[in-house]
Amino acid sequence: MVLTINGIKKEMPEETTTIHKLLDHLQLGNKKAVVERNGMIIKKEEQEQEPVKEGDSLEIVHFVGGG
Repeated sequence: MVLTINGIKKEMPEETTTIHKLLDHLQLGNKKAVVERNGMIIKKEEQEQEPVKEGDSLEIVHFVGGG
């Protein structure tokens, strides 16, 4: 499945069926992240059930600590 993530088209495995699974695949599952899919922000509590479909455009911002 091809998704656009942060402006870049990427091929993702077919089992990447939800936002939660996508974040896990991108190794962001344990990090705080804001996800926007097709212009709509997906709340953290909705990410496990929120589907990802061929052609979706996602913006993913994750937070990095530091000083």
